[in-house]
Order: sequence, then C-alpha cells, then structure tokens
Amino acid sequence: MVFGAAAVLFGIIALMWHDPDTWQSLQHIWSLPFGTIIGGCLMAAQIAGGIGMQCPRSGRSASVVLCVVYLCFTLACIPEIIAASNVYERYGGSFFLFFSLLCGAIAQYAGTATARLVVLGRLARLGLGVSATSFTLGQILLLRETDHLVPKWIPPNQMFWAILTTAGFGLAAVAILINRHARLAMRLMTLMLTLFGVLVWVPHLIAHPKAHFNWSECALTFLVTGAVWVVADLKSF
Repeated sequence: MVFGAAAVLFGIIALMWHDPDTWQSLQHIWSLPFGTIIGGCLMAAQIAGGIGMQCPRSGRSASVVLCVVYLCFTLACIPEIIAASNVYERYGGSFFLFFSLLCGAIAQYAGTATARLVVLGRLARLGLGVSATSFTLGQILLLRETDHLVPKWIPPNQMFWAILTTAGFGLAAVAILINRHARLAMRLMTLMLTLFGVLVWVPHLIAHPKAHFNWSECALTFLVTGAVWVVADLKSF
C-alpha cells in the first residue's frame, strides 16, 4: 500500500509540475520524439498501477504495469550517467534509485503470482542489494550534503547520523547480497528510509511547500521505502 500510494503521489506531482525539479533525471524523456506525450503516459500508468496496488485482486496486473514504467524510468537515467554533471550521477545514482523501484515491482509480481516464482524473488533481492550499494556510495561521495539534510535538533550531531546511515546502507547491502539475515536487513532499511521521509522530507515540505524538489524527493523516498518493504515481505528469495 505504501509503495502504491507513493507511486500515485509521484505521478500526480509530475503531471502537475512539468519541470526539472520534479522530474529530475526523468526529464531526459522529454528529448525523445513525442517525449512529452510518452512521459505523461508513463506517469499516468504509474498512477494507475499505484491505485491498482491498493486492491489484492488487481495487485498482480498493477505490478506488471509498474514493472514496465520503472524499467522505462531506469533506462531514461542512462543519458545522465553518460553526461554526468556531478559525481553522484557519474556512478549511476538515479539509475539505481529507479532500479530499486523496478525490483520492488518485480517482487510484488512474484509475491502475487499463482506459482512460486523464486527466481524473480532472487533477482529482486540481488537487484535491491546492488541498489543499496549505490546508495552507500552516493552518501559517501556526498557526505557533506547528507550531513546538511539531518535535522540539527537530533543529538549528537548531523555528521554522526550521516556516517551512521551510510554504514547502515553498506551493511544492509552486504547482508542482502550474500543473503545472510537479508530479511532483517531489508526491514531495518525500510525503517531507516521511513525515518528519512518523516524526519527530513516532511519537515522540508512543511517549511517550503512551494519547492517542487522537496515534493519529488519525499515521494521518491517513500517509493523506495515501499519497494524495499515489498522485497522484504517475499516468502522466499
């Protein structure tokens, strides 16, 4: 439900605000022939998929729709890697962010299929592990920026939490990839991402509701949270 609700939110704000702050790396879709139409259709499909995720009967079909959408979003980030303007994108930051959403959609399909699709579950887990590795690298490369995002009122200090969450991503990545306490690692990662959304991006939204980037980051944070949660709830991977 969290995964689907966040998909609906991201799709709605993207259709409302057709600007780089909202679409971020997905703005490369606009450069395609009929790119504006393609982007609008993908966002509309994401909204439909997110709504479908709220109902068990339509969950499987909705997961297929989201698989297609997030595969397109992942591929759309490749130009950003090729012409990287910052060190984070140079190592595939946005690519792996949307790839983690694709893993969540694959896990949702595997979990709702009539037959036990262990192979798909395993692919979702491994893909999420690689994505968590990218999140770790991103925070290492942008540690100062991560530090600034931590609310100042949380003791002991901002850098402590920046380093701790980076280590958390790294340890989760290792556990997920080698499949040792992977479920626990993913659930703890879900909790950490939830706290990111609640303690970092929700206050940013309240303080600066007109900043489209804050809305986009909030929606994406809860999208990744939902994706990790879905993979963690798979019966076998």
